Amino acid sequence: MTGGLEEALTLRWTVMARRATGVVLRSVGSVALILVVFAIIPFDLLSDVPLPLSLTVGLVALLAVAAIQIRSVVLSPYPAIRAVEALTVTATLFLFLFASGYLVLEQAQPDSFTGDGLTRVDALYFTVTVFATVGFGDIVATSPTARMMVTVQMLLDLLVLGLGIRAFVGAVQRGRERVSKEGAARQDDAAPPSPDGP
Repeated sequence: MTGGLEEALTLRWTVMARRATGVVLRSVGSVALILVVFAIIPFDLLSDVPLPLSLTVGLVALLAVAAIQIRSVVLSPYPAIRAVEALTVTATLFLFLFASGYLVLEQAQPDSFTGDGLTRVDALYFTVTVFATVGFGDIVATSPTARMMVTVQMLLDLLVLGLGIRAFVGAVQRGRERVSKEGAARQDDAAPPSPDGP
């Protein structure tokens, strides 16, 4: 009996390890893909689009992606593992959105930031320092538009950290409840009929 239990536990751990490896690989791949898109996208084509409009469209798209990710966590057989991947993709897209916005702003209004203009690396670096609330001071928003955009990012950072993480944690809880109920239903279906009747 013990051998069967050990085999079942080994199989379960093997499946979980395989899934965790897949999540790590998909997360790294997703982040790499987002960074490649960030590196090659021609931001100068967006210079004619009003910045508030492009940020609003980007945020709505980000919310749609987050909703899809949250649903995938709830429906996953391993919700906690899936949540790691979903958070990685959603957070990376959030940072990409603001780094892109800072680049477009710098192209439309040069001297919006200190220095000789933002490069893609500078924009990503600045976005991450704002998100992490580090703010080294080597890149500073100098124009009113840039300062307003940084303020919006800081406020949304708080929402992402508070409400966003809470939404993913709630999705994990709902997913675990769903998996538990499905497991209980399978056990009920697999149980032999009672001699006393249904």
